[in-house]
Amino acid sequence: MNVINEAGILAISTRLHRLSEQLRKDGALIYKAFGIDFELKWFPVIFTIYKKEIASVVEIANEIGYTHPSTITLLKELEKLELIQWKKDKQDERKRLFILTSKGKELIEKMKPVWELMSQILGDITDNKNNLLAAINEAEEKIESQSFYQRALQVKNLK
Repeated sequence: MNVINEAGILAISTRLHRLSEQLRKDGALIYKAFGIDFELKWFPVIFTIYKKEIASVVEIANEIGYTHPSTITLLKELEKLELIQWKKDKQDERKRLFILTSKGKELIEKMKPVWELMSQILGDITDNKNNLLAAINEAEEKIESQSFYQRALQVKNLK
């Protein structure tokens, strides 16, 4: 066991980051093994547009939990690759609505079997005595109701 693992709960952020990096690295290798040229950072944006069929910047940012600027950066990259395009909202001319292009739809069809495989394997990896996904959901719900920082301030002020 290394020092970070020995740090226990204090190192949870580091350990989750480490796990996330490993999954991202392997995910990229899986796409590559299936001949799909796709960066993992694009996944939340393109998946949201695929599922919603049409979505504004604000909707996408809210769905994926990213800031407006970082969402726009990813949208621009996907637009440059001609995987998505936008059209003006008929109700609000200033609002851009994003949809998949035919090239984007083709890519999604290529990725669907890979997503099924990934889901199956990730399901197996996380299906432990203490289900990781369930635990993450529970932790996120607690943080949503009151952040780590807010909780720390509350404890500090009670002393």
